[in-house]
Amino acid sequence: MKRINKKYLIYGTALIALSGIVFLFVYFKGGEPEYVFSTTKVERASISNTITATGTLEATNTVVVGTQVSGVIQKLYVDFNSAVKKGQLIAELDKSTLQSSLENAEADVEKAEANFEYQKSLLARNKVLYEKELLAKSEYDLILFNYKTSKAEVKSAKANFSRAERNLSYASIYSPIDGVVLNRAVEEGQTVAASMSTPELFTITNDLSTMEVEANIDEADIGQLEVGQRVEFTVDAFSERTFKGNVTEIRLQPNESSNVITYTAIITVSNPDLKLKPGMTASIIIYIEEANDVLVVKEKATSFTPDPQLLNDYMSRYSEKEGKPQTARAGKDGDRKPAFGPGAKPEMDDTHKLVWVKEGALIRPVVIEVGIDDGSNMAVISGLEEGATIVTSFELADNSELTKKDNSEGDQKSPFVQESPQRGGGPSGPPR
Repeated sequence: MKRINKKYLIYGTALIALSGIVFLFVYFKGGEPEYVFSTTKVERASISNTITATGTLEATNTVVVGTQVSGVIQKLYVDFNSAVKKGQLIAELDKSTLQSSLENAEADVEKAEANFEYQKSLLARNKVLYEKELLAKSEYDLILFNYKTSKAEVKSAKANFSRAERNLSYASIYSPIDGVVLNRAVEEGQTVAASMSTPELFTITNDLSTMEVEANIDEADIGQLEVGQRVEFTVDAFSERTFKGNVTEIRLQPNESSNVITYTAIITVSNPDLKLKPGMTASIIIYIEEANDVLVVKEKATSFTPDPQLLNDYMSRYSEKEGKPQTARAGKDGDRKPAFGPGAKPEMDDTHKLVWVKEGALIRPVVIEVGIDDGSNMAVISGLEEGATIVTSFELADNSELTKKDNSEGDQKSPFVQESPQRGGGPSGPPR
């Protein structure tokens, strides 16, 4: 018989002992599932929904000043950026031709009045003869006709005189508003011709301390826009500064460009330091709805529903360890939220959501009232307190059974309906 090496015997005995220890650890620990929760806190924050757009800065009132008569620019009294007052003389045309026309019109009036006086006296003399039947009716009718014609000629001559006088006054160009000259389109000595279209002399805008942004709003967003909504925007010239304004007008006329429909919204903005200039491009954020310093919860917490079987198993182990019945409370004493028990499911609408609150090892469903939803967070109107822990996922530590519920699934049965016997009732490991 071969002799067994003592060293190998010691190594073998140690290996068998180690294997036994590992087996016992795995055997006893394997039946104690460990649960993993992902949670989020209810916090205070500001939440809002916005739409973005681009637009162009314009003065609230811009007037193009022209002339109604033709002539040569004799004198300019203002230049670019000149401040002007309403009624201020800003330019004059050469008046010599217009003055001559006025004098001719005045002479025509005097001539017409003289003829009228003659025809009037002639009619008076011949009327006596006609009444005594010393004048033929045909001659009297001609005299009467000449009288009426002369009377009409006086009116026509006076009208021509008024027109010539008015045209002469048009040779003096006055500012129609208080404001600033943005553009001067003529020079002294230049001839302007008033024909079908009025020639442009100046462009005058009113006080630039208040301006407007003409924003192009996409047709998909125009239904959310309302007068009075708050606006923030930036311009390239001052990219680090945010300017503020309000929506003051929503125009109904659609604008089409490359088969894209937009609508114009007017945003009024204060510009006391005159940093903003007409024509600047604005990048705009319009606040459709907003709430400041409110409780918010992550939107994913409102879409979480625990796996029924896993939740039943967890609650069973938790209740056995704590010596408590397997129940879940819908709210604390005095909670305004409705309670619901096994076999029941609360009815929800757009203003109410179901979340799972974690208090120590216990998780419980709570119906909350929600407000603004920005796609990531929801404002909490009632049902939760600041700092509350909300479950967003629930699974086994070894990932053998996930409890994240796909949002696309249909109705979910209550996690507290006992449809199958509970799994083994061995001691449970502490939840994390």
